[in-house]
Amino acid sequence: MPDHSVQPRHSFGLAHSDIGRSEWPRRYTCAAIAAIAVLGTAIWLSTLVHLSPVLHDVALFAHLGFLILGFGAILVADYFFALWVLGRTTFTEAVVNTSRLHPLIWSGLVGLVISGALLGPNLAYGITILKLGFVAALTLNGVQAMALGRRMSALDGIPPLRLLLWGGLTAAVSQICWWGAVVIGFLNVNR
Repeated sequence: MPDHSVQPRHSFGLAHSDIGRSEWPRRYTCAAIAAIAVLGTAIWLSTLVHLSPVLHDVALFAHLGFLILGFGAILVADYFFALWVLGRTTFTEAVVNTSRLHPLIWSGLVGLVISGALLGPNLAYGITILKLGFVAALTLNGVQAMALGRRMSALDGIPPLRLLLWGGLTAAVSQICWWGAVVIGFLNVNR
């Protein structure tokens, strides 16, 4: 009797058919709900925390450090895919190198949320609410990017147009959210 089990096509991911549609919504939906719950908790805690000027400066320094970590990793990830588009690397190499950056990206984002809560954002400012909206969108975009990364790592050869469009939209949302949050943070500090 033939073996109908699906074997991985390469050493860094599962075959495309191994990614069950019933598995996707639960795992990533739970991750999205948890991420938004953590963000909501951080916003609530930010209303309770009042730091001394020295500790505020420490939290601001940490916030800037986590920005460099997370956003820097995002820029490097986008650079790997730009190299692929320019024909300077393979698609597989771009996906593998980008997947190595995920811990840095998520560490930077979590650090930004925690240090941002310590900075006591003024929730009465509409621009601060917009920044928090960017952070929420960035978080949800990151969760769905994990699903995209899993799909891309399962590919052999050239990705289908559908995944390329999904990747392009994911990168665009990421850039808009990161740059939007950076600009608003700059404006808030200089008020």
